[in-house]
Amino acid sequence: MSMMQEFKEFAVKGNVVDMAVGVIIGAAFGKIVSSLVTDVVMPPIGVLIGGVDFSKLAFILQEATATAPAVVISYGKFIQTVVDFTIIAAVIFIVIKGINTMKKKAEKEAAIPAAPPAQEILLTEIRDLLKK
Repeated sequence: MSMMQEFKEFAVKGNVVDMAVGVIIGAAFGKIVSSLVTDVVMPPIGVLIGGVDFSKLAFILQEATATAPAVVISYGKFIQTVVDFTIIAAVIFIVIKGINTMKKKAEKEAAIPAAPPAQEILLTEIRDLLKK
């Protein structure tokens, strides 16, 4: 089997396609959450702590010169990233919890045997009477 044929079989398998769709949707979801955090969540938090814009918080280790840019530790961007992660983790937790709840409910319903039809009950009674 040629290398090209093997690659075609690999690339067209359902798992690879599903994974690609998941990665694309995940990237889009990441952008939505980043916008939610940056544009909706962080401004009120900044106001509550005195009008601080987290994305601009930084320590300047060395000022910029004519030949070199400034050396900066941007801890505000780190705070922003931690908040992004926390929100994403919370949303994923809620989604997984909901899926698990639905699975448990479906398993409970599947575990309860359905009552036999009336015709089957009647036939069982007739069989029992004939045995006597």
